[in-house]
Amino acid sequence: MSQDKASQEKRSGRSVRVLILGGTGEATALAIQARQLPQLEIITSLAGRTQTPLPIAGAVRVGGFGGPTGLADYLRIEQIDLLIDATHPFAAQISWNAAQAADAAAIPYLMLVRPAWEPIASDAWIEVPTVAAAAAAIPPWTKRVFLTIGRQQLAPFSQLAHLWFLIRSIDPPTSEIPMPPGHLLLDRGPFNLEQERQLLRNYQIEAIVSKNSGGDATYAKVMAARELSIPIVMIQRPAMPDAESVPDIESALAWLKQHSC
Repeated sequence: MSQDKASQEKRSGRSVRVLILGGTGEATALAIQARQLPQLEIITSLAGRTQTPLPIAGAVRVGGFGGPTGLADYLRIEQIDLLIDATHPFAAQISWNAAQAADAAAIPYLMLVRPAWEPIASDAWIEVPTVAAAAAAIPPWTKRVFLTIGRQQLAPFSQLAHLWFLIRSIDPPTSEIPMPPGHLLLDRGPFNLEQERQLLRNYQIEAIVSKNSGGDATYAKVMAARELSIPIVMIQRPAMPDAESVPDIESALAWLKQHSC
């Protein structure tokens, strides 16, 4: 839908329907603040991978769409006017699907993408392109590794029987996912520097494996690793669609106002 059509919908009294592809803290915060804008109807979609998602303001839809065609059909059937992708930076497939679906449905599309972390001179990063590459890049002298990549992609590490892993995840892995040797720690951020510093010391961690998720919620582990001179095998982000994007909630709200007033 064009901006002119969105303006017509608002003047006619019909709510402008916004679909937020969520699952992140930014998506949750955006839904709360967007609901305060006049004549916007906010729907947040969750993939359903997290067993205990945080409470979300407004209507919530859980489950997949069936690829870009299914999402485009949903946008048309539900008369969605604006689409915002606020999914995790590593949820590349849904972002590609969303870009194609928005184009097929001819509605404005925005990506809310938190900036990636950048190393500084005192950081010891080993940058790798994939999770499999990360498993191969763990320094050979390490024995105890903090694995903080979520629960979906643990399999490449399950073959490293000579290592001990502290595995942090919001939810436990499902039974079909091979578990690396070590200890499973169920916890949800945000984490502060003192927490992360103490965690690394208590478990005698010698290396960290992390995705470059960006944001503040889990950056404390990077700071703690810097203080303790612990190397980080940092998995770089996958390629994303060439679409309009903003780095923060304030910019996303400005985009919503622009396309709905």
